[in-house]
Amino acid sequence: MNSADYRSTLHDYAMPAEWQPHLATWISWPHNQDSWPGKFGPVEPVMVQAVAALAASEPVYINVLDAAHEKHVAALLEGHASAGRVKFHRFPTNDAWCRDHGALFVTGRAAGAEPLLALNFGFNAWGGKYPFELDNAIPPQMAATLGVPCVTVDMVLEGGSIDVNGAGTLLTTEQCLLHPNRNPNMTQADIEQALQDHLGVQQILWLGDGIVGDDTDGHVDDLTRFVSADTVVTVIEQDPTDDNYTVLGENRERLAKMQLHDGRPLQVIELPMPKAVEYKGDRLPASYANFYIGNSVVLMPSFNDPNDAVNAGILSNAFPDRKIIPIDCTDLVLGLGTFHCLTQQVPAPPG
Repeated sequence: MNSADYRSTLHDYAMPAEWQPHLATWISWPHNQDSWPGKFGPVEPVMVQAVAALAASEPVYINVLDAAHEKHVAALLEGHASAGRVKFHRFPTNDAWCRDHGALFVTGRAAGAEPLLALNFGFNAWGGKYPFELDNAIPPQMAATLGVPCVTVDMVLEGGSIDVNGAGTLLTTEQCLLHPNRNPNMTQADIEQALQDHLGVQQILWLGDGIVGDDTDGHVDDLTRFVSADTVVTVIEQDPTDDNYTVLGENRERLAKMQLHDGRPLQVIELPMPKAVEYKGDRLPASYANFYIGNSVVLMPSFNDPNDAVNAGILSNAFPDRKIIPIDCTDLVLGLGTFHCLTQQVPAPPG
C-alpha cells in the first residue's frame, strides 16, 4: 500500500488502546552504555525480569545489534523466558527506546481495510539530542518482518508523546508536540489534523509541561495514561517544595475540566509520585505513569519508595484482570525512561 492509497482510506484505521489484545511486544535491547554512564550493569537484569513477565502471555520480539549480541541476550534470558516466546531480530539501533523509534500500529476497522498496518513517523531523537539514523530505520524493518504494509508519514512523532483510549480520544502535551524541534512548519491545527487522520481519533486533549528530568520535552507517558475508555491515571506531587508540584498541579486542573468527545467527563485517578530520584545531583524522570500494559500483566516501575505499594494497589484496581509486576527501576531510570519507553505493542488484528 502506498501513501496515497492509505490517505484515501484513513477513516478505515484506528490505533487500539494499549490494553487491547497484543500480537506481541517489541523491544530494542539496551546496549548504549552512554545512556547509563557507570550503571549499565544493573540494566540488563531488569530487562530480563520484564521480558520474563511479558513472555508468559505474549511473544516478545527483540531487536539486537548482530549475531554476537543475540547470543549474549539469549544467554541472559535462558531459564527466565521460554525460547519459543522470544524472537530476535538483527536490527541495529542507536539506543533502546522502542516506544519512540518503533513503528506505530493501526488496525483496520472497515471492510476491505488491511487488518494491521505500520506507520513510519519520523524520529529525530527528541529534537536532535542524540544520534538517531539507525533508530529512524526501524519501523519499515518491523513491518517487513510482520508482513504488513508500512506507510511513511511526513511528521515527527514519538510513541511516548501520545496515549489513546481506543475510542476516539488522544492525550498529549503542548511542551512536546508543539515544540519547534519536532515539526516547526506545522501549526497546532495541522498537528491535530494529522493525528486524527493517521491514528483514527476524533479528539485531542492537551496537557501542558512534563516532569523534571525528562529530556523528551514532556512526554505524556510520564504524566497521564488512559486505563479505560473514560478513565486516566495521572501522577501528582504532594510536596509543595518539590520541583514537580506546580506543573503536575496545573495538569491535574486541566484534567478536571476535560470531557470526552461524547460529552462525558473524564474520570481521573491520582498516582502519588515517588520521592526525587537523583544521580550525581541530576533529577531523573522517575514516574509511576511509565508502566506498560501487557496481555496479562502490567509492568510497573518501582523506586524503593513507600509509594511503590500504594501505586501497585491503585493499578491493581484499574486493571483487575492483570497482574501488577513492580520491578525496581532505580537504576534503569538513569537512562531517562522505564518500561513504557522501552516497549512497543503490536496490536492483534481484529477478528
